[in-house]
Amino acid sequence: MLKTIPYVSNKVWGYEHWVVSAHAVGQSLIDTSVEFIGGKKINTIVGDDYPVIVKIIKTNNNLSVQVHPDDTYAKQVEKTNGKTECWYILNAEPKARLVCGLNKDYTKEDLQKAIQTNTIESFLRYIPVSKGDFLFIPAGTVHAILGGIRLLEIHQASDLSYRLYDWGRSRELHINKALDVVKNAAPEPVARFSGAFNCPYFKVEKVDIEAGAKIVFTEALQDEQGNKNETPAGKTGWVSFFVISGTANLESNSGESLTVKINDTVMVRVSEIISVIKANNFSIMKIM
Repeated sequence: MLKTIPYVSNKVWGYEHWVVSAHAVGQSLIDTSVEFIGGKKINTIVGDDYPVIVKIIKTNNNLSVQVHPDDTYAKQVEKTNGKTECWYILNAEPKARLVCGLNKDYTKEDLQKAIQTNTIESFLRYIPVSKGDFLFIPAGTVHAILGGIRLLEIHQASDLSYRLYDWGRSRELHINKALDVVKNAAPEPVARFSGAFNCPYFKVEKVDIEAGAKIVFTEALQDEQGNKNETPAGKTGWVSFFVISGTANLESNSGESLTVKINDTVMVRVSEIISVIKANNFSIMKIM
């Protein structure tokens, strides 16, 4: 049970804090308070191939309109993983919105013409969002986080994005590859997150916790019959949680003590049972 120090990536539109990442592009560190390994990359404990990246993203301006390839295309063309992700909205300004998919089915030719004529904005599906909303963004979904949003992003361990459009900025676009991987179908947004979501690449679970409760991961990684139903992260022996709100004093069954507060991220061995000694408005997102 240990906190992480994020890799910080400042952008033209805001910033990303990679709070859990063993990816070569941006690697999180182990909190300096940890004896012997404090300040080292989290690869030290989770390995170089940890399959999930967790980020805090804050947007002052719009991100590019982009799309990520699935595993098949990414491995064939880029020799890496695809990128499926999800978003949990931590904060949003009034009338904030984002792009999730296209507003109807379009052919590749339709999209190419819209890009050439600078009319692609009218093809996008805009979704209003507020604090507590959740969206799933499978590979192939056209998407963009617009300004005025702060969110938690969980995705496959990949840094592969293809830009379709960049709101008039002069950054590089990847139109041909983007059009190769766009899928018209997009999932419906899930407003007011019910508390749990899973896909083949990760599982998330939002939990409000009071003093005297326990944080346990093994049960979430089993099926109804008690058989192992491990996620890619769970198979490494390490999972994590992000503190959405509040503070807490924690103790693990291995004898560790930790005080956590809002925005902290903690790596945890799957087998740990964490006792919540004190808690104040304490809410976490378990990421498995």
